[in-house]
Amino acid sequence: MAEISEPPTELAPSPPEAPSASPFRRLGTRLLGERGHEAFRYCLVVYIAVRVALFVVGVLSVALLPANSPAQVPGWPAPPVTHHWSVMFTAWERWDALWYLRIADGGYRPDDGSAAFFPGYPLLTRDVGWLTGGHPLLGAYVVANAALIVALVLVYQLTEFEFDRALARRTVVLLCAFPTSFFLFAPYSESLFLAFAAGALLAARKSSWIAATVLAACATATRNIGVVLAVAVTAESLRQALSTRTSTRTSRRTFKRGLARTAMVGGGSLLGIAGYLAWWWATDGSPRVPFAAEGGWQREFRWPWTTLWDGVHEGLRWIGVYSGGYQLVDLILVAVMLSAAVWVVLRTPAMYRVYTGLSFVAPLCLVFGGRPFMSVPRFVLVDVPLFWALALFARRFRAWDAVFGVSAAGMGLLSLLFVNWYWVF
Repeated sequence: MAEISEPPTELAPSPPEAPSASPFRRLGTRLLGERGHEAFRYCLVVYIAVRVALFVVGVLSVALLPANSPAQVPGWPAPPVTHHWSVMFTAWERWDALWYLRIADGGYRPDDGSAAFFPGYPLLTRDVGWLTGGHPLLGAYVVANAALIVALVLVYQLTEFEFDRALARRTVVLLCAFPTSFFLFAPYSESLFLAFAAGALLAARKSSWIAATVLAACATATRNIGVVLAVAVTAESLRQALSTRTSTRTSRRTFKRGLARTAMVGGGSLLGIAGYLAWWWATDGSPRVPFAAEGGWQREFRWPWTTLWDGVHEGLRWIGVYSGGYQLVDLILVAVMLSAAVWVVLRTPAMYRVYTGLSFVAPLCLVFGGRPFMSVPRFVLVDVPLFWALALFARRFRAWDAVFGVSAAGMGLLSLLFVNWYWVF
C-alpha cells in the first residue's frame, strides 16, 4: 500500500491573496485549500445519507427487539421507549449520552463518577441548549452533528493532502459507515473530538502552529485521550525543528526557534486538561478527581499485552454462548483496527505513528475487568489514519464493495443493539 513521505519543513509559498482577505479567510484557505467547498459538498451528502439511515434504524429498532434494562444515571432518568416519530431522536439518548446531558443540565458532582467526562462537549451542549430554548438533547444533537460535518471536511482535506482526492472520498465514507460510527451521530463527544483532532493534525502538517495548538488544547478539554493528540502534534513540531539543524549560524538560530516553538506547542496543547484539573482543584481541593472517577467505572490498569491476551482468550472462549457474542464482536473489530494500526506505524510519518500507537495503547491499559476490549472499537474511532489503511486495502485489492458492505451491515447490527439498551460498547 502507499506510503506517506515527510513534507518539506519549509512549505512552498502560497499564491498571494487579495488584500481584502480577512485573517479568518486566510487561515481557512491555508487549512482547507482552495477547493474546500468541494469537500464540504461531498461530506454533507455522505453525512445526510448516513444520518437519514440512522434515523430509520432508530425508528425500526424499538419495534424489532424488546428493550433491555436502561442505564441509571442520577439526576437524569433514561427516556421511555415510545412508539412515535420522536423516537428518531430519543432512541439515541443512551448510556454515556445521559451523563453528558446530566452534566450539561446540572453540572458536575465529585462523588458520582461524572468527573470522568471531560467538559468540552457538555459545556457546548449546555450553551447551545440554552440558545435552542432550554432543550439539552437538542443542543447535544446540534453540537455533535455540526461538529461531525466539520470533522468530515477536515478528514477529507487531511487525506487529500497526504494522498489524493479519491482516497479522501472513500475515507470519509468508511469513517461514517464503520460498525461503531453511530457514536459520531449520537449525542456523544466523539464527533467534537474528531473535529479538533483532524484539524490539529492538518494544521501541524501545514505548519500552522497557533491553530494546531489551540485545536489540540480544545481536544484535551474534550476527552482524556486528547493528551495523545497533544504528544503527536508536539512530535511533529520537534521533527520539523530537527530537520533544520545544520552547522550554519542561520540554521542554528532556526533550530533554536523551532525548539522554543515545540515547547510552546507542547505546553499550550495541554492547557485544556490542565484547566479542567485546576477547576477540580479549586472546587474540590484535589486535581485527581477525574482520574479517581475512572475507578468508579470498574476500570483497572493492565499492561497492554495482558489485555490483548485476555481479549483474544475471552473472544474465542464463549462462541455460541450468550452473551459471549459481545466479546467476539470486540475481538473482530479490535483485530481489524490493530491490523490497520500496524500499517500506520510502518508506513506513515512520525506524527501519525505516535497518534495511532498511543491511541491504541491507552485504552488497552485501562480496561473493564470482565470484558477486556470493551469500548476499544469506540475509542479508536477518532484515529483517522486507521481509515486510510482500510481505504487503501479496499483500493489495492479492489474490495471496496465488500469492505463497505460488511462495515455498513455491522453498523446496522450494532445500532440495533445500542438503541435497545444492550451492552454493545
